[in-house]
Amino acid sequence: MTALTADRVGVTLLERRVVDDVSLTVPAGTWVTLVGPNGAGKSTLLRAVSGAVEHAGTIAFDGVEVARLRSRERARLVAVVPQDPARPDGMTVLDYVLLGRTPYVPYLGTESAEDLAVAGELLDTLELRSLSGRLVTELSGGEFQRAVLARALAQQAPVLLLDEPTSSLDLGHAQQVLELVDELRASRGLTVVSALHDLTTAGQFADHLVLLVGGRVVAQGSAQEVLTEELIREHYGARVRVVTDPQGGVVVVPLRSRPARGQEGVA
Repeated sequence: MTALTADRVGVTLLERRVVDDVSLTVPAGTWVTLVGPNGAGKSTLLRAVSGAVEHAGTIAFDGVEVARLRSRERARLVAVVPQDPARPDGMTVLDYVLLGRTPYVPYLGTESAEDLAVAGELLDTLELRSLSGRLVTELSGGEFQRAVLARALAQQAPVLLLDEPTSSLDLGHAQQVLELVDELRASRGLTVVSALHDLTTAGQFADHLVLLVGGRVVAQGSAQEVLTEELIREHYGARVRVVTDPQGGVVVVPLRSRPARGQEGVA
């Protein structure tokens, strides 16, 4: 298992400070979710953690700075499910998933039997086996999202970064994917960092939440500590009711400014 630490991390893009003085710790084997309104810096912070953008401050895995790692070393350590992944022309689902094995394939080499076995297991787990020969450009949004997750999991990296992993999935598949990630976290000791816009989903699955606003951390802690009606009203401009789930986590219910038609006077 691998722990992640970020110390006073900042990212500037096009002369604008997108992430500003962020510090956080993600213990090995835990799930931390970044929440916040649009433009809060969630995706940019994940990109900094993955080594995809330059940053000020320090980001380290078990004390090893990500900036000092070569690309293949990073790929064996951290896997990423981006928000808007590209769909390569002419590539089948199987070949796309096998891209996740690239850090283990020798230069000028080909995939081994183990690489094919790992990919095959994930195709089965994510219900993609029947689509393995189909081109990724022919998949629906939900099918492609599952293929992207399979590619990331094929890296067998101890740290998994998820940027809005359920954005293209219906309710059933979204729940299935997040449950699978949670199961893999428990069985393989994954350390998971995600960015989610759905606050109820974040409150159900994460061990720890970090609320970003304008690139800065304004609150962090358990779902009960971060997803309060006051904080959501202040930083999202939304009226909500927060309900504690008896099985853990919280449920965030949006409230209308006025009763729905036909509900006036209903107690």
